[in-house]
Amino acid sequence: MSNKKKIKPFGHWPSKITPEMTGDLLEFSELSWDSDGCLLWRERSSNKASLMRWNPDNNKITNLSGEINIDGGLMYGGGSYTVQGDQIVLVDKESKQLFQKSSQDKSPQRISENIKSTASPKIDPTGQTLLFIHSNGIVDNVRMLNLEYPKNQKILISGADFYNYLRWQPDGSHLAWISWDHPKMPWDSSQLFLGKLGYASDEFPSLEIVLQISGGDNVSVLQPEFSPDGQYLAFMSDLDSWWQIYLYNLESGDYSQLTCAQADHGLPPWLQDQCTYGFSSDSQRIYFIRNQLGFASLWQLDISTGNETRIDLDDDYTWLESLTVSPLDNQIALVASGGRKPPEIIVITPSGECQVIQKSSMKEIHPDLFSLPEAISMRLEDGESVHGLFYKPHNPNFQGKGKPPLIINVHSGPTRQKYAEFQPRTQYFTSRGFAVLEINYHGSTGYGRHYWEALKSRWGTADTSDVQRASQKMIEYELVDPDNIFLFGSSSGGFTVLNLLVSFPGLYKAGIVLYGVSDPLSLFEKSPKFERFYDYWLLGVYNNEKIIRSMSPLYSAYKISDPIAIFQGGNDPVVPQEQAEQIVEVLEENNIPHEYHLYPEEGHGFKKAENVYDFYQKTEAFLNKYLDQEK
Repeated sequence: MSNKKKIKPFGHWPSKITPEMTGDLLEFSELSWDSDGCLLWRERSSNKASLMRWNPDNNKITNLSGEINIDGGLMYGGGSYTVQGDQIVLVDKESKQLFQKSSQDKSPQRISENIKSTASPKIDPTGQTLLFIHSNGIVDNVRMLNLEYPKNQKILISGADFYNYLRWQPDGSHLAWISWDHPKMPWDSSQLFLGKLGYASDEFPSLEIVLQISGGDNVSVLQPEFSPDGQYLAFMSDLDSWWQIYLYNLESGDYSQLTCAQADHGLPPWLQDQCTYGFSSDSQRIYFIRNQLGFASLWQLDISTGNETRIDLDDDYTWLESLTVSPLDNQIALVASGGRKPPEIIVITPSGECQVIQKSSMKEIHPDLFSLPEAISMRLEDGESVHGLFYKPHNPNFQGKGKPPLIINVHSGPTRQKYAEFQPRTQYFTSRGFAVLEINYHGSTGYGRHYWEALKSRWGTADTSDVQRASQKMIEYELVDPDNIFLFGSSSGGFTVLNLLVSFPGLYKAGIVLYGVSDPLSLFEKSPKFERFYDYWLLGVYNNEKIIRSMSPLYSAYKISDPIAIFQGGNDPVVPQEQAEQIVEVLEENNIPHEYHLYPEEGHGFKKAENVYDFYQKTEAFLNKYLDQEK
């Protein structure tokens, strides 16, 4: 049998990667171990998320949440459940209420009433008291609830605008938490507090002493963790421009920096309770994830010596997240994926053996179908570099002639990053003959604080300039066809795409925008509490209509001449439907070629499998319509 590839034009290769294959992938997050050595996680299929548990004794996976759709109700989700002993408390996304389940319960039982929004429940070491974050959309606080008499509640911590990362000391004597205030975002300025609890005649403890351990103006702190022996409080801080791991001695009050590599060890906290490191059961080691240029690796650090050792994994695992360490035997559980490896939940034993617990795809997908990411840094004329991940077109059965068309994918956030994780959308198009550049423009995390801070007051200019100059570099490097470059962006990435089409008509073949921001001015009044002042930081002005209009693609959309496809969710609380329809109206008035696709029941991101299928089909048809067409 001949393995010779057939010649077929780029962008038109038949592919075995189907919309159904990408839309049916399970999504894993929030891994944790219980005291019996069972592994729990949140598993989303289409628009429903469940709490799952794997029992290593019989290798069975069971659903603990039943029909409840679990997710935290603050920020962009996360913090959807907690486990302590045989007690589990979870957050129901639909009712926004707390539910409890013990080993005796067949299904979770509701334990709260009239909660507006909540996340990050944490059961105390005795199993009697629940700590959780509550918000009514205006005021946030940290509350306590008696699990035996759940109607009894108390506000324990208040005064800050936001809270995250609630942690109990193992003996229950102290609490740690992160807080921050408007107009800051948590990756900009936040504080770590340690509180000593006092118990009087009241059924709930009170805070007797509160110390600020770290953080402040222009310092971001993340993920406090008490050591199992209660001697230390670890945390992450970007005091040296990178999120490094620090150790605070609760007895002496001294603290030291443990990691020093020019790499991030945490993620920008768009979600509640993200975890990237954990202690060994004897408190002598810390296991952590390191992010360098969008590629993740697993390490262990000896606290007494400071020595770091990399833990070798399969080379196909180039991205890792949601780390948790078993309190019984130091097994490490992670969500692992890579360019040609769809997400999997894996468990690594202390001896280095790796076991796959759950796969995101129930179908076996041959790795030869996928393109591998390559870290790329492009030196610009001003001496700065812009970074990203480049995927060459790849298909085991086809090849093209000449240079391939390019899709530039502009990520959302914008304070986020494209990682070397499995990217189904990218693989869908690389397998059809497109090259893809996932650009991490100035403003992206993962390259140090100075890099993401470069977007401050320059949103719409710095990001737009980076993408345009990166486009030219890809042409200079002779990697792509200069006449077939497409833009793709979602949310804030859609804002960048619209600005590029306004500023550089004719440079790009077409643009695709998913729930993109077209008019930041209207978002000032309608943004959720979490991002209420974020646009102010990004644009450098607040409520100055004249200046903001000059920065908004909506008011210059008449300059667009290239085709554009717009996809929008009708139930999006972050980028409302009007953001899409206002710009569609301008496109119609000026006879600019465009398509508009509305999914009425979707929010900020498309979850329902049937809508994901439809999106891929319509996007592919749109690209094919304009690919190779004369400009």
